[in-house]
Amino acid sequence: MLSFFKKNKSSLTTKFPKGFVDIHNHLIPGIDDGAKTLDDSLTLIKRIHSYGIEHIICTPHIMEGVWENSPEIILAQLEKLKIHLNENNLSNIHISAAAEYMLDGNFNKLLSKGNLLTLKDSYLLVEMSYLSAPVNLFETLFNIQIAGYTPVLAHPERYNFYHQDFGMYQKLKDAGCLFQINLLSLSNYYGKHVNTTALRLLKENMIDFAGSDTHHNRHLNYLEKINDKKILQRIAPILENNGKFFSN
Repeated sequence: MLSFFKKNKSSLTTKFPKGFVDIHNHLIPGIDDGAKTLDDSLTLIKRIHSYGIEHIICTPHIMEGVWENSPEIILAQLEKLKIHLNENNLSNIHISAAAEYMLDGNFNKLLSKGNLLTLKDSYLLVEMSYLSAPVNLFETLFNIQIAGYTPVLAHPERYNFYHQDFGMYQKLKDAGCLFQINLLSLSNYYGKHVNTTALRLLKENMIDFAGSDTHHNRHLNYLEKINDKKILQRIAPILENNGKFFSN
């Protein structure tokens, strides 16, 4: 039996404000390392909906040599998912699609072509390798903004190479980057160092948005265990911010 049938009343998953938008997840099936089938997607979305979340922006990976998705592939799969949700009486969920763009060797080519899938308006979700930052990172961030987009860096707390050089986070902010925290980082799911960095970024008011980054049920299991009152209090304005920026 899925754990949401016996939710902890003090869990993060009972604290999402009305209008919250999950802006980072991998719920479109079969095109990256997230949901595998339409029924996988349905199970995850039902569970997320039980938290009071009615607006989801799906963000499949676009990554050279690994997940070479395109807007056409993503939007076609999104339509199949919408049909499946309607057939299962979940038409009240507003679901759309953007993408999570890896800042790799192919990204500048995609940027020059335009037609990127944004979260909303100019907000573009990007990520880096967990091994190291791109050598041309700040040039790329500049180019993103020159092209008319606003870079939203996914899960900055997960880039271990910045944990001992916290000043780099301020340099990224100064370069025009917005930060999206993974809610799972409020637990020890990714390890203590990621959790410590996530809490410091929150404390120093450097986080702009939040996302679940849901790939599978195990992620939601951990999400339901986050219940520290101080952490929930600190993340609350970020959850509100998601709704202000991304709800229709």
